[in-house]
Amino acid sequence: MTTLFIGLGKMGDPMVRRYAPTHEVLLYDVDAAVSGSLAAAVGGRALAGLDDLPAGIRTVILMLPNSRIVESVVGLLFVQLEPGALVVDMGSSEPHSTQRLAGEAAAAGIAFVDAPVSGGVAKARVGELSIMVGGAAADRERSMEHLAPLGTSITQVGPSGSGHAAKALNNLLSATNLTAAAEIFTVARTFGIDAAVMLDVVNSSTGRSQATEVKYAKHVLNGTFDSGFSLDLMLKDVAIAQALGAGLSTPITDKTVGVLAEARRVLGDAGPLHAVPLDHTEVVRYVETVNRVELRSEPALSEPALSEPEGAAHV
Repeated sequence: MTTLFIGLGKMGDPMVRRYAPTHEVLLYDVDAAVSGSLAAAVGGRALAGLDDLPAGIRTVILMLPNSRIVESVVGLLFVQLEPGALVVDMGSSEPHSTQRLAGEAAAAGIAFVDAPVSGGVAKARVGELSIMVGGAAADRERSMEHLAPLGTSITQVGPSGSGHAAKALNNLLSATNLTAAAEIFTVARTFGIDAAVMLDVVNSSTGRSQATEVKYAKHVLNGTFDSGFSLDLMLKDVAIAQALGAGLSTPITDKTVGVLAEARRVLGDAGPLHAVPLDHTEVVRYVETVNRVELRSEPALSEPALSEPEGAAHV
């Protein structure tokens, strides 16, 4: 009873390392060298391609960048997998595409579950991802044994596509928190409050969020911007969430998406310290850039006109 794991990038690699001790695995990535190296490391087998799958595959786990790639891959899978097989899409795909694919899978006698993750590379390495599961109830239950090695918080959200919808909405809130905090710390800085001090205030008060409790200390105020999740992927997720709210009044959502898109345009393709795609935390660097304020420098104490001395002239 073999599991085929497709997509061995930043997230797929550590997830396979957690999963392989519990299941026999076949591995595939568009980069054959990546498949071969990881297969050797975990005692699995690498596939050269997906056009001629070996017999005996009962489960397929996908960790792919977007729905277009997922659609192209499952087009090959659905005509080769035997009825009764299970496909689990753990990437951040579009909910409506997921619903269509689930229908196609059902027509072929194949179970299809969406189970996107949250927690990033760090949580993937230790098997502590948060996983949101969508699909038919029986299929969700069946997927649990495959998800258990990967996450500690596994929530059955609802029918097909609901896992992907929940993931996109979660990332929208995460991006909103990150961006709003950047503005708060910038204002504090101009008032003369050190960003690290303001961070302590927020994290001990009601304004705290995962962005302030984790991202600012680990990836922003130290200037590394290295959370491992790209700005492009965050943009993709918040755009999915925005589309889900079409027809509703969502001004905060629209503003967050706009700020991220403008940050991507202004900052370009790579951060100043590393020739890799922009990290999503670099939206903070964008806020610094447009305000000409660096959170990691010494604050210049402002002198707000809280009150005027007696006799002050009005001009």
